Amino acid sequence: MTYPGSGGQWPPNDPYQQGGQHPQQPGGYQQGGYQQPGYPQQGGYPQTQGYPQTGPQPTQGYPQTGPQPTQAYGGYGQQQAYGQQPYGYPVPPEQPKKRKGLVIGIVAAVVAVAAGGGVTWWALNRGSTPSGAESPTAAATSLVNAIGQGDVAGLLTGLAPAERDLMTTLNSETTKELQRLDVYKKDVDPNKIQGFELKTEGLKFDEAGAEKVNDHLTITKLIEGKVTISSDASKLPFTEEFIELAFPRGMNAKPETETIDIADVVKDNDGEPIRIATVNVDGEWYPSLFYTIADYGLQDSKKKWPKTSIPAKGADSPEAAVRGLADAALDADIARVIELLPPDEMAVIHDLGPMIVDMAKGEAEPSGVKITKLETETVDVEGATKVLLKEFEAEKDGEKVRVTKDGECYAAEVDGEKEQFCADDAATQIGGKRMDPDAKKALTNLVKGMIANTGVVTTKVDGKWYVSPIRSITDIQVTALKSLEPEDIKALFKLAE
Repeated sequence: MTYPGSGGQWPPNDPYQQGGQHPQQPGGYQQGGYQQPGYPQQGGYPQTQGYPQTGPQPTQGYPQTGPQPTQAYGGYGQQQAYGQQPYGYPVPPEQPKKRKGLVIGIVAAVVAVAAGGGVTWWALNRGSTPSGAESPTAAATSLVNAIGQGDVAGLLTGLAPAERDLMTTLNSETTKELQRLDVYKKDVDPNKIQGFELKTEGLKFDEAGAEKVNDHLTITKLIEGKVTISSDASKLPFTEEFIELAFPRGMNAKPETETIDIADVVKDNDGEPIRIATVNVDGEWYPSLFYTIADYGLQDSKKKWPKTSIPAKGADSPEAAVRGLADAALDADIARVIELLPPDEMAVIHDLGPMIVDMAKGEAEPSGVKITKLETETVDVEGATKVLLKEFEAEKDGEKVRVTKDGECYAAEVDGEKEQFCADDAATQIGGKRMDPDAKKALTNLVKGMIANTGVVTTKVDGKWYVSPIRSITDIQVTALKSLEPEDIKALFKLAE
């Protein structure tokens, strides 16, 4: 299978930092220095100046592990870059005067419902093979028709194949875990979404105005039609027990409905139509969430798509891919970082690659840190391979640091001084020495699971291995869920009171 572009990542950011700052611009890049990627960070582990943190860190406040109270999904023209997990169930947002990116805002809201961190986790397994279209306009039309029918499974499985695979993999795992934890009802229909509905009518595209960026990317333009957004949080598929825990005073949710006229949005936006990016994969066209977000980022920044891309150059093994990316990041070699990211999942960043590299000039500088030893082990996860840390050594200006993992403990040694950190220590640090025994057990289970199983996820494409930032981030959330038991959810809610 061939993909548009050659792979890449959302720009200069640490793709593994759960607590770090992710791209704020719609296009997935930010104006700033390159953050040094290491292994997934949970915050708070002692860090030597200049060295990347290399293992799961003591959690400063336990992660949100279930759906959070309702909150608006705002900002049509300011969508959160993929991998930055939005919390809260989408409700009709307040409308700014200029609503750039209306449709992508709606699509992103649906994706947040279906794949956002701790939001709603339905398994979208209705079809394993995506269905493409003969033209860009037909692909965009299929997307908005799926929205109009409230067909979320059809919407997401109709996205570009790599995007669809990311959604379905995440949902199939998290749905199962949230049901096991008694957060979701056992009879949740995986092909339907409850509490949120989108309907469209009379949609019309300006086919003559479609922009052909290159041989695999065309921007379609929506100019007419209506979109009706409805939400009712009382219909969410939570168990009664979870509702009592999360909303002890009741959800106090009222149904809301709003209809938006696309023509009015276009008029308010100085006549600029709604832009939906479509990509050609193996001769068929698909709407792309990632490319649409990137396209709006370029539009807002008054920039054009680069005429060239950075080709994918993977490694011979999962371990080599992780080591190569870590070395490249520490050396501020942005081009090599992009080369080592999946050519299918992150094709958009390969197409943006020359621009990202140019923006990093003068901002990203080599850290001076050299990795002298990196021992890992691998485990299979759904559709990928996860690389887990065993031992890490690095040095800078004569100062050396060594980190080792032993079961549920990490040990850090800096110039001969050694400090150990274990799951029990984290539980006490988070909840205090006087916390309830059940709460300590829950936190210990959580941290123990995170220390033992947090890693970097890699994927194989055309015989080469690449680091997947999105799968690495979402795996952290799945790992957190798998570390808990139903009684732990109750204990954590009590601890938070």
